[in-house]
Parts: sequence; C-alpha cells; structure tokens
Amino acid sequence: MFAKALFSEMLDEYNCAIATYKGSLKKFFQAIAFNLDCPTEDQETGKKLTVDALKDEILENSGEDTLLILPEAKRLTTSIRYWLEDMMSAGVIVVCLAVVNPKKEIFLEMLEIELDLPSDRAIRAIMEAEAERQGLNLTKSQLAELQPLAGRNPLLARKVIRNEKLGIKQSSQHTQYINIMPIFFALIMFFAVLRFVGMGTRNKSLYIFGGVSLAVLMGAKQLGSIKGAQKRLGQ
Repeated sequence: MFAKALFSEMLDEYNCAIATYKGSLKKFFQAIAFNLDCPTEDQETGKKLTVDALKDEILENSGEDTLLILPEAKRLTTSIRYWLEDMMSAGVIVVCLAVVNPKKEIFLEMLEIELDLPSDRAIRAIMEAEAERQGLNLTKSQLAELQPLAGRNPLLARKVIRNEKLGIKQSSQHTQYINIMPIFFALIMFFAVLRFVGMGTRNKSLYIFGGVSLAVLMGAKQLGSIKGAQKRLGQ
C-alpha cells in the first residue's frame, strides 16, 4: 500500500517505476522498462530483449530524474542488487521497502527510515474498505469487536474481514507485549537490599535467600536478552 501510494504521489515529479520480484528476472525488468517507457523488443528483429539487454536499456534511459520503487526488497537476487548499484551510480533514486533491513551490500549505502505502525484509525479504515470490497455490511460496533483480532497489522486486518465473511471462528493472531522491566529491576534491587541486610545482621538464611534470588534474576535477565530472527509488521 505504501509503495503504491508513493508511486502515485511521485509520478508528476519523477520518471517513476515500481516492480516486485516474484521469481522471474525477465518479468521483473520488463515491468520496470514498461513503467519507464523503455523498449522491450529489438527494433531490428522485433524479438523480445534478453534480461541483460533489458538491464542495459533501462540503465541507458535512467538518470537523476528517475525514481525506482522496490517493494519486498529482501527478495531481490544478487544480480539485481549488483545492477541496482549501477543504477544508483547513474543518479537514480532507489527506494527499497522491507520488513527487516538485510544490512548488506547496497542496503548498507542506503538511508534507513523505519515507518511507524499504523494507528487504530488506519486499521479500522482498512477493515471498512475490505468489508465494502467483500460486500459485507458491518456496523461500527462489529468492526470494533473485530479490530483486536488484527492488532495493528493491515494484512491481518484484511484477513479478519475475509474470515468474518466466511463465518470462520477467529482468535487473536498477533501478540502484544507489556513492558515489565521496571518491575523486574525493582525486584533485583529488593533482593540486593535483602542480601545486604542479611549480611549486616549476620542472618545466614536471609543472606543466602537474597543472594540466590539475586543470582536467579540476573540469570533470567541475561536469558531474556537473547534475540532470534527480527520480525516486524507484516511477518
């Protein structure tokens, strides 16, 4: 949605192209060539240009007034990324959209901008639009009941409406986290003080209990800092 909106917004200012790689290099470059009004056939033979020929043709017809928008940039192959380096060297503005920044090759040269999560109002608007598209008449109270099932994920918002149309019993498909770190640190301070009180009063039971509890909490804090694959909106 953001990529399409950006493409529409910049059409008057730049020579824009938008394309998503879905496994076919030829279709990917043909889509870009079509947007930029580049020839996709050999003028002499009338045959379709090869992938390499399409790359060269697009590069020759691009410059500082060209804007290339690439949704789902994490899918891009190595050959596409190398080609994008040449495009950027030619002055082309390249916008790559991804759930997580791959942080390699061309992505290291790009300015990273993280988008805020959609507001509840935006999610409600997406659900209303999807309900209208599905021919489903939902009241505001019904939408309010369904919205918590999608959280702040526009993809899930559409899915919730489609499931509602099919009459499928739904449950929450997202997780919302509560920050308990202030409570955690308060417990650490409490058991640390307890340990020193046991030491000062020579109360071995209090000293051992406070020390063991402090060690367990510190160990739990270190285990909680372990991170797996980073997943954000849309995954």
